[in-house]
Amino acid sequence: MAGGGESLGGGPKQKRGKSGKRKGKKRVGFRLDMTPLVDITFLLLTFFMLTTSMTTPQTMEMNVPPELDEPVEVRESELLMIRVRGDGKIFASMGNEDPEAPVNLKQLQQFVAAKNIDLENRCIVTLKSNGDAPYGLIVEVLDALNAAEPEIIQGLQRKGINERKRKFTVAPYTDEDKLKVEGK
Repeated sequence: MAGGGESLGGGPKQKRGKSGKRKGKKRVGFRLDMTPLVDITFLLLTFFMLTTSMTTPQTMEMNVPPELDEPVEVRESELLMIRVRGDGKIFASMGNEDPEAPVNLKQLQQFVAAKNIDLENRCIVTLKSNGDAPYGLIVEVLDALNAAEPEIIQGLQRKGINERKRKFTVAPYTDEDKLKVEGK
């Protein structure tokens, strides 16, 4: 509330010079009560917190099959290996062949699509990554595999195959994998 008082400059003035008929100006002091402003601030803060939509975390759904007691036999000619090295380089090869050179995500996408179409949907993609590989890169590799799907489906339909069965697995990065991609 507004009010006056001597503490804010309304007190008596010292006289200087001649004293005449002129009156000195009286300053009116005022005080601003901040309580309603604080109340309004908290009401606005509460309103915006309650009306703002929170973003939901984006998750990637992966179905993991149950572990089997006996190993599954897979032909090496149908196994496509993707290895991600600790420094972020990606290598792709068929079976236990040595990879030739690192590939980028676009080349990986094209390689996976071509092999799936050539093998008429019998290709099994295996992802192996070093523990030091950046997590974001692994997600980008998985996104590249998902981005290859429309091309694979179109290629299979041209061959007369109308049903697409994705076969994908994640395997541990072994010392043998390290030797195959080291120094390239």
